[in-house]
Amino acid sequence: MLISMTSTPPAPTNDTRDRILDAAERLFVENGFDGTSMRMITGAANANLAAINYHFGGKDALVQEVFRRRLAALNARRLDELDRLEAEAAGAPLKPSRIVEAFFGTALELAADTEHGGRTFMRLLARTYNEPNAFVRQFLAEEYAEVMDRFLGALFRALPEVPRAEILWRFHFMIGAMAFAIAGLGGLSELMEVGPQDEDPARLLPRLMSFLLGGLRAPLPDGGLQG
Repeated sequence: MLISMTSTPPAPTNDTRDRILDAAERLFVENGFDGTSMRMITGAANANLAAINYHFGGKDALVQEVFRRRLAALNARRLDELDRLEAEAAGAPLKPSRIVEAFFGTALELAADTEHGGRTFMRLLARTYNEPNAFVRQFLAEEYAEVMDRFLGALFRALPEVPRAEILWRFHFMIGAMAFAIAGLGGLSELMEVGPQDEDPARLLPRLMSFLLGGLRAPLPDGGLQG
């Protein structure tokens, strides 16, 4: 009886997995989800379709993992910061500015990371906010559920005199402002005369935080003050 000496092909390595995720993340930013084909991803990652199927099982699962690998850490950091603030407050309501800083500041710091992919990911997240994709939005809603409940709850306690609907709208506007600012990194010079230093992602944090806090403190539509 002949015994086949053909060995089983080795499983793709984690390096291959990371290359696929990095390539997909970058291409999704450039072309969107629908505009990025599996062929484009495998070509950019120097991988094959079998490797994507092995690690992710298909494009939908790949899209989810592109978000999950960074979003899980980002949201965990947000919750850790909120836990710390609430522990220090010992049951008292937090200052709204601290809540905003804990949620948005962590994201803006990630957007300033140009060496380890943080900026690319945040640009992808920003693009997702601005483009309808039911599958991705449903996934993100599930990933954000605990974080949104905690942070909105903290804002409701911090601003009892402000209608909850108004807080929800303002938080929505703040997310939109952050998404627009991050998505537009590198494009400001096309609209107006600015120097390279004005497009430095690291400078976005204090500039945008000041804007977000100003929006949160703006007078209410009926003329009342938020306090």
